[in-house]
Amino acid sequence: MMDSTGPDDAIWHYDGINAMKHHPTVEWDEHGVYLDWMTGHSGPHHWRLLEPMNAGTGKALFGLSGKPGWRLGFDRPLPSGFTIHLKAPSRYGGLIDRFGLWPSVGLFVCLAAAVIGLVVSAPAWIAPYVPRSWENAMGDAMVGDLGGRICETPASRAALDKLSRELAQGTELRQVAIVNVPVVNAITLPGGRILIFDKLIAQARSPDELAGVLGHEIGHVRHRDTMTALVRQLGLSVVLGGINGDVGNALNGVLAMSYSRDAERAADDFSIDAMRKADISPDATAKFFDGLSKSSGGEKVERSVGWMASHPVSADREAAFAKSAVKGHRYEAALDAAEWAALRNACRDDPNIRKDKDYRFRF
Repeated sequence: MMDSTGPDDAIWHYDGINAMKHHPTVEWDEHGVYLDWMTGHSGPHHWRLLEPMNAGTGKALFGLSGKPGWRLGFDRPLPSGFTIHLKAPSRYGGLIDRFGLWPSVGLFVCLAAAVIGLVVSAPAWIAPYVPRSWENAMGDAMVGDLGGRICETPASRAALDKLSRELAQGTELRQVAIVNVPVVNAITLPGGRILIFDKLIAQARSPDELAGVLGHEIGHVRHRDTMTALVRQLGLSVVLGGINGDVGNALNGVLAMSYSRDAERAADDFSIDAMRKADISPDATAKFFDGLSKSSGGEKVERSVGWMASHPVSADREAAFAKSAVKGHRYEAALDAAEWAALRNACRDDPNIRKDKDYRFRF
């Protein structure tokens, strides 16, 4: 059934072809709108093509999709039979208006969570497919020549090679080196490179303690954790790049650290297993983590901020190494006294090493 209104001066129309203003009769049915005036007509124009352009008290203006300049205006209230066919006005955009604001927000949150979940979990299976040549080149670029700070004497090289072989368990190591940097730490770089800072060796109480740390770093090499972390960091930077800087950085850090803790636990497990197979006592490493816990304020402090840390709680790590010790078993020393002395004195005895103390080591 066709309904109509007009013609009168309160209804006007421009066809978008010329500047002539028409006062048409407006007819409509469920299919669309039809316009007739003395010298012409147009239609049917489907309801979904009518585009509300403004809405005021008692007035309405419509355009027509695909026809620039086409206008249909009402300077009086629209007939109720006409309005029931109009599409609902857009408030937020097509999909949001279609599904509703809160359902759309929920859908967005779910999709965002899925994307972030993929970004943080996918690197674990992507990293093994990164060509070794790429990873090696990346590690080479990071290390360079270290400004002449790699400490090495024939005796220290032999001792470090011996310890590395005993703990490697078939892991391909391209470089294990001592670096003259005053930091108590050891790091793993891409391409099977491990750097042990001289201050760590200076503060270690025995070669067994160093063995636990080195075994941990070899675990990172074995699992390609550094490459995984780089891929994950790249993905998080891309996905979270549009979020407010402070919020995005905080979220990036929390997500990255949660997966770092898992990698650290796995590296500890590798170290424990490697030391067991090499017949090296884990007790010294357990005591190392006990000291680390005390220097960090104690177990309670560490647990209270554990969700912000990149490593597991030191007390848990101490317990894992202590538990792996076989009571009553007589372990072999990781290195003999001469070999241990060679490592501890490597930076002192290397005549070519740079020894200035103001060096800042960065990657």
